Amino acid sequence: MTKLSGKAILTIELEMLIPFHDVDSMGITWHGNYLRYFEIARCQLLDKIQYGYREMQASGYSWPIVDLQIKYVQPSTFEQKIKVIASLVEWENRIKINYQVRDVVTNQRLTKGYTIQAAVETETNELCFVTPDIFREKIAHLIEKHASQNPVVSEGSGR
Repeated sequence: MTKLSGKAILTIELEMLIPFHDVDSMGITWHGNYLRYFEIARCQLLDKIQYGYREMQASGYSWPIVDLQIKYVQPSTFEQKIKVIASLVEWENRIKINYQVRDVVTNQRLTKGYTIQAAVETETNELCFVTPDIFREKIAHLIEKHASQNPVVSEGSGR
């Protein structure tokens, strides 16, 4: 099962202040910086399961981003306090992390998107079509916890 009821098995939030060097001459956050905000949140999410980039490398896998999507909803500005939310939503054949950037004060969504990463065996440089066991082991307790909190009801069991 790639998704459990479409919900995340792990979500992290981090707050940050938009720094001056991230905005353009009109004081609006330059669009490319949102990918950096996603990366900061992704690192925190992966660190939470003890599988950050150093652990990935030591386990014999790299996890390049193979796809990403971003939608700019509202601009953010210099010194605006934002929160970046990252949620792990797929893990079986790839890692998919959904992101939201929200204003801390109003909770208005500013940006949303996702990244998809695929495992590549570093020794052979071959793409893995199934998530390696090392990652599954890191998240096994999260999957079990999520499954117990969100039981799956079969479609044929209702009246």
